[in-house]
Amino acid sequence: MGKLQMTPDLLRSLLQGTAEAVIAQAEHLTALDQAIGDGDHGINMKRGLQNVLADLDNITAKPPAEALKAVGMTMVMKVGGASGPLYGTLAMTLGKEWPTDDELDSSKLGQILAVSIEALKKRGKADLGAKTMLDVLAPVQQALEANKSIAEISVIAQQAAEATIPMKATRGRASFLGDRSIGHMDPGAYSSALIIQTICQLLEEKS
Repeated sequence: MGKLQMTPDLLRSLLQGTAEAVIAQAEHLTALDQAIGDGDHGINMKRGLQNVLADLDNITAKPPAEALKAVGMTMVMKVGGASGPLYGTLAMTLGKEWPTDDELDSSKLGQILAVSIEALKKRGKADLGAKTMLDVLAPVQQALEANKSIAEISVIAQQAAEATIPMKATRGRASFLGDRSIGHMDPGAYSSALIIQTICQLLEEKS
């Protein structure tokens, strides 16, 4: 992945595209969550991201760092369950760590995502292998540090989500199921992979 300048138009395209992609998959996210969770992941993500879309003009009028913090606050305020605090923490940390020149490359993105992953670990009291969104974000972070291509990162995100299927959940509502959580994809891992894959697709279209 080469250098990337985050312009207002690109930021708007990425925020709108990822929000619409997740909203379109809300029913599938709900089905995944009904198997091992509260069954509300799709509904909650849809509600939060509809609020982001409704406020997109105001959000994208801000510099990228402030826009990401605004997205994070929206998710925290509007989304119930675990999704709001976790995705809110992710977006707000990305905003806090954002480069002042709005120029990104694999190394910078990897560093920003590494800090965000640590913030998520603290917020969710989870670590890798617990069958959560971290199990997607960590391999993607490693791929960025290894300067993998956008196409490779997209595949890695998908494979990482699929790799949660045989895992036993040890955090969140799914952990109450014990061994019965095995054999189901983690909903947060799926939504994380979907967001990353959508970003990759949009960046490839713009390049």
